[in-house]
Amino acid sequence: MDTHYRAGFWRRFGAAILDGLIIGIPLAIISLILFGKGDSLFTNIVSFLYSLLIPIVWNGYTIGKKICGIRIKRVDGMPIGIGTMLLRQLVGGLIYGFSFGIALIVSAFMVGLREDKRAIHDFIAGTFVEHDDSQ
Repeated sequence: MDTHYRAGFWRRFGAAILDGLIIGIPLAIISLILFGKGDSLFTNIVSFLYSLLIPIVWNGYTIGKKICGIRIKRVDGMPIGIGTMLLRQLVGGLIYGFSFGIALIVSAFMVGLREDKRAIHDFIAGTFVEHDDSQ
């Protein structure tokens, strides 16, 4: 398994920040207009659907990942599907929540320190994040 083109912590963190700004701010404004508060069930559902579905239809990219030049891929080389993304986003997110964020901190260290740059949610879903130039 060639790990030369794996995306590390800072690139992945930057993509997450960009996704939060590009998707989160407009959603908060829409929610504020519609519901009188910036954080609502609406924003949570749309954010989850964005992170779940956009990588499926856009070949492993979100807007933030595309800007940062990285994308999600499956370890077995198959296309990313709904099952993969449910494991990655839903099951991974539940583990991070049930551990009160401790597993999220462990994942950050895994991405920063492991040679394969895989986080807990990557192991659950059988995925990794790579740089575009490895194609």
